[in-house]
Amino acid sequence: MTKKVLEGKVVSDKNDKTVVVEVKRRFVHSFYGKVISRSKKYHAHDEKNKFKKGDVVKIIESKPISKLKTWEVLDKWYKCKQNYKLLIIPALKELSA
Repeated sequence: MTKKVLEGKVVSDKNDKTVVVEVKRRFVHSFYGKVISRSKKYHAHDEKNKFKKGDVVKIIESKPISKLKTWEVLDKWYKCKQNYKLLIIPALKELSA
């Protein structure tokens, strides 16, 4: 059986080797047809403490590591949008000049 892979934003990195990832999902209600959004928080294992609050990460199912942790962080997608703009836009301006 394949393992589930989810994408979410790190909302807490205060615990040692653990991050809390909030995963948001959207779906259409079966009867009313309205788009509904739900979110859920997962505790994920971060061995080297390299993911910080605001990072968008992918998490994968794993064997239970502790009472709450049954997920591991795969990799980081990008820093939150503010930092992304601060880092990328000046670099793009330099390249185009």
